[in-house]
Amino acid sequence: MSAVEIFAIVVALALAATLLVPYLYEEIRKGKVSLGPRIPDGTGEPHPGRRGDPAPGHPEAQADPYDRNASR
Repeated sequence: MSAVEIFAIVVALALAATLLVPYLYEEIRKGKVSLGPRIPDGTGEPHPGRRGDPAPGHPEAQADPYDRNASR
């Protein structure tokens, strides 16, 4: 590798860091934002449902694989 190639790589990394660091700082500082009452903060299902009573909009809950009726 010549000195010019190394210089070009250093310039490219510096430019990427200059553009990326302020964006990441703002995103991390903002944290989670509530988008309204219909979208929960964080992961997971807002209405998980149970067997026999599935969550709204979901098909019937899957049977427990360890249930006595599910065994072969």
